[in-house]
Amino acid sequence: MTITTAPEPKALLDPGALNDGPLRPRTAKLTKVSIVIPVYNEQSTIQALIALVVKAPLPEGLDRELIIVNDCSTDGTREKLDELGRLFPDACIRVTHKPVNQGKGAALRDGFAQASGDVILIQDADLEYDPHDYIKLIQPIHDDKADVVFGSRFIGEPHRVLYYWHTLGNRFLTEFSNMFTNLNLTDMEVCYKVFRRSVLQKISIKCNRFGFEPEITAKVAKFRPRLRIYEVGVAYYGRSYEEGKKITWKDGIKALLTIIRFRFSD
Repeated sequence: MTITTAPEPKALLDPGALNDGPLRPRTAKLTKVSIVIPVYNEQSTIQALIALVVKAPLPEGLDRELIIVNDCSTDGTREKLDELGRLFPDACIRVTHKPVNQGKGAALRDGFAQASGDVILIQDADLEYDPHDYIKLIQPIHDDKADVVFGSRFIGEPHRVLYYWHTLGNRFLTEFSNMFTNLNLTDMEVCYKVFRRSVLQKISIKCNRFGFEPEITAKVAKFRPRLRIYEVGVAYYGRSYEEGKKITWKDGIKALLTIIRFRFSD
């Protein structure tokens, strides 16, 4: 296991590269998936989550690396992460400790920059999403049918029953995003998003916090028809605010503004 302290974050690539060059070598065989995990104050779940991730089934022939970015947690998460090398000695795990808290988008940007896999998958650290879904998420790319895969909590898989208004807000944000991107997604805000590395290398992530979800969706949409976007159902075991859920209605308002912003700019 490698543990580092994160430098000041930089854009993944120059925004001017968005429309340059091919997005994918469609015939290349996939050999590794990079699982990028942003973490903030998840000491009660992070080790259990990593235990699931390192054992999760993958399509045949794929190795995995875990890239964990600790977003300056203050609750003991850092100490839990520093124990991972002892707990999972055979796993390829890279932990980065950020010196200041910047948000999910910034943590993912740092993680993407370290990824060496042909495929990059985003995993939250709070046990709301099930790593057993990795095969169905990666398989469309593995079979050369997709370049980007979105999970969806709303197309038939098991999910915990929680907040009506929260669900309605998610559906509204997805529909609003679809109107601006001309995609027909059912769950734009879902954590599980999987990319060919060559796609992410063409995108400069600017949002530091939860605006990452609408931003990456808008920027992926601008690549069509040069890439193929798929959506698959995933299980969802949501948690309550008492259990540590962080996103609020304020983040919903920011998401609306982000959707509009990246419809007309990069």
